Amino acid sequence: MNNKLKTLFCVALSLLVALMNSAIASERAEKIKRTGEIRVCIWPDYFTISYRNPRTQQLEGIDIDMAHELASSLGVKLTFIESSFSQLVSNLEKDACDIAMHGVGIRDSRKPYMEFSQPYLASGIYAVGTKDNAEVTRWEDIDQVGVIAVVQKGTYMEPVVKQAFKHAEVAVVDSFKAREQEVLSGRGDVFMTDYPYGKRMTALTEWAVLFAPPVPLAKTYYAYAVPKGEMAWLEEVDAFLLQMKKTGKLYQFAEKNGLSEIVVTE
Repeated sequence: MNNKLKTLFCVALSLLVALMNSAIASERAEKIKRTGEIRVCIWPDYFTISYRNPRTQQLEGIDIDMAHELASSLGVKLTFIESSFSQLVSNLEKDACDIAMHGVGIRDSRKPYMEFSQPYLASGIYAVGTKDNAEVTRWEDIDQVGVIAVVQKGTYMEPVVKQAFKHAEVAVVDSFKAREQEVLSGRGDVFMTDYPYGKRMTALTEWAVLFAPPVPLAKTYYAYAVPKGEMAWLEEVDAFLLQMKKTGKLYQFAEKNGLSEIVVTE
């Protein structure tokens, strides 16, 4: 086969693969419109993102608002599927939902199992301390001898914090609730978290204060996740996100939910 034929063959093969991927992926959007329903996975404990308010039992947060807009743009009914980060991969692989909308961090470890939209939020690592701790009143006070910073085991924050802090002691706990308990009990001075959870603590407790680093630490982009290989469906989601950014609605929802500091509008 000469070079010209090889080139034509490669082009034809690429087009065929693209068409096949498009046809397979388009089945998602077609199914959504045919059934008149879009299923959105959320984590109902994610404050300001996809949170079930314990007082009203209503869902609220930026991704709840965005999910309603997505369903409206498709002209279909919206159904929320309660999920979590530990169930994320399984729910997408088992077709439990059409899209995950709960501030999914874009991480290399997740890329083999899902496709990510363009980012819409970006958060680094923050610290939550107590208002009555006279020794730690700002971020710069944390990395000092005698200070204990608490981090959750198995999170991306664990190795980052261990490397970033040269003088403070880093205490590792098994759950996100344990982080708060360590600080409230006085066994820890601060615990490490992201911006949305930090906002939760300062909004829902009397004792918590949020510390931001002068320069973002381990900045992570948040996106929506769709099943692996469904590129045409991903393109529709990206087009929706772009429209929300252009019209200013994304920023409007971010401001409404106290997330304007970390919204990605470009």
